[in-house]
Amino acid sequence: MLEAQVEPYKQLRDNMARRDRGLREKVTTLEAAASFVQDGMKVGLGGSTMSRTPMALIWEVIRQRRKNLSVSRCIISTDGDLLFGSGAADHIVTSWFAQGILWGLSKVLRHGVEADGKHFEEWSHLAMGMRYRAGGMGVPFLPTRVMLGSDIAAIRPEAKQIDCPFTGEKLLLVPALNPDVALIHVQRCDAYGNAQIDGLQFMDIDLALAANRVILTTERIVSNDQIRRAPDQTKIPFFCVDAVVEVPYGSAPHECYGHYEPMLGHMEDYVAQVNADPVNGMRAYLEKYVYGPKSWVDFLALVGLEEVLDASRNGRSIYND
Repeated sequence: MLEAQVEPYKQLRDNMARRDRGLREKVTTLEAAASFVQDGMKVGLGGSTMSRTPMALIWEVIRQRRKNLSVSRCIISTDGDLLFGSGAADHIVTSWFAQGILWGLSKVLRHGVEADGKHFEEWSHLAMGMRYRAGGMGVPFLPTRVMLGSDIAAIRPEAKQIDCPFTGEKLLLVPALNPDVALIHVQRCDAYGNAQIDGLQFMDIDLALAANRVILTTERIVSNDQIRRAPDQTKIPFFCVDAVVEVPYGSAPHECYGHYEPMLGHMEDYVAQVNADPVNGMRAYLEKYVYGPKSWVDFLALVGLEEVLDASRNGRSIYND
């Protein structure tokens, strides 16, 4: 039984070792980058809750009608709503699934799990980070104390309790999480994929190391000279990255620290619509804001110039203060 579990993991590590890690330009279009995500893949999302969510990539993945995705993220927000509601994902792995702190638990999640047969796999927040870290380290698990004694540990048979060989105390082994592809949004990167992140990094560094392929969207592409002037700010190195797309407001209607705050007017309208009717409300939202626009710029136009500018002013004022 153990050999059957180890061999696929060894194959994964071998596949990752064969990747092209050369210094080459990786700039492409949103459509081409999203095509890295294929039906049935395990997809890791960067950011957390409503912060630096790779919304433009998620938007394009849904437009390309992907199916049967297993999506993981440290904390899922309305991005999970869209992935469940569109049918792109039927399995979400996270520590919390809500529409945001302001609106509480997701009714789209509840409907998807209770009525549509979708699967919500819950771990503790730190356990998610440990799973990504194990994947990035190239080991099949990491030991931890998190979840011991909790109800979460009882519903996660994948995690194994052991007696520590050094102290005899109980420990929990959490399995590595290695997505087929990671979707991450950053404030800036160069054409090679050297990415700099301002503010909280969340689990993005470990996620980038753990994933077999990494797709970056960025608020702006800068020169490699600019990246080299502040090398300490480079959090994701080029050799982890497979594609780079410049997408201003690529986290909208969520926020990107230093650039814009959440577009709360749009979010309030969205939550009211899908909570009133998780099925038809979501269908109407997708038709208008995802399938209807011809480009990400058209989506932003539907959100509204005034709201986008207000979010930008608020984001810059917080950053500058």
